[in-house]
Amino acid sequence: MLAVLDITGHNARTTEDIFTGHSQSMPLGRVFGGQVLAQSLVAATRTIPDDRAIHSMHGYFLRPGDSANDITFSVDRIHDGRSFSTRRTQAFQDGVPIFSMIASFQDEDPGLEHQVPMPEGIPGPEDLPDMESHLHGLHPMSKRLFTDRPADLIHVPSPIYTSVDGERRPSQAVWMRVRRMIGDDRAVHRAALAYLSDLTIQESVLRVHGVPWATRGLRVASLDHAMWFHRFGRVDQWLLYVQESPSSRGGRGLATGRVYTRDGELLATVAQEIMVRVPDPS
Repeated sequence: MLAVLDITGHNARTTEDIFTGHSQSMPLGRVFGGQVLAQSLVAATRTIPDDRAIHSMHGYFLRPGDSANDITFSVDRIHDGRSFSTRRTQAFQDGVPIFSMIASFQDEDPGLEHQVPMPEGIPGPEDLPDMESHLHGLHPMSKRLFTDRPADLIHVPSPIYTSVDGERRPSQAVWMRVRRMIGDDRAVHRAALAYLSDLTIQESVLRVHGVPWATRGLRVASLDHAMWFHRFGRVDQWLLYVQESPSSRGGRGLATGRVYTRDGELLATVAQEIMVRVPDPS
């Protein structure tokens, strides 16, 4: 993951800054959305002074990407003000955009502060079965989608890889962290958090309808992704991702999420709409 996020810049610059990135190898050959999202954020951050940090981003997934090919990122320096900077990042393959994002960065300023508290009564990651215990019976290629991830994921109440157990409700929580320490660069931690934010956000839409990922003929694709960064936190420590789906209709489902530290500090808020096609059982 760190190698993929370490995109390459080009010295030549006209009206935009140009970067190139590689993709993680994926069993089905499609670029993981969280990867291109995180890379786009890294590209934008490379054009920002060190004293300004990302506070919000809004992106659209336009086309599926090919994980076998490089991705070109162009960054438009839309605005630099006294406190805020705005950037537009476009990710291209074969000359056409696959992802488009606008992000805003801000100086650290004092101001009013409050947060929604972390839900109570959620078991800690040490008290729950790990991911491997839920992957029995999966095809080896499907299993790779989970075991090759750079993150540890532990679901509450349980994952929906092969079945949806328990109550069908439009909510879940996921403990998550990257699998090794990744240093102290705050920009890297924020990009990695963007990467992790796309791994499970869709599942509250599927859970309420009792649809596991292994459903034959199921088609899910991310349409857009928005993220607000409230506070800094390390992604190599356990974080709790609380997720819910307020609505689904017309082949689309909306999911929202909040990311907390173990101490209950709210780090980020996420929203994503997905396309979801479930085969007719008849």
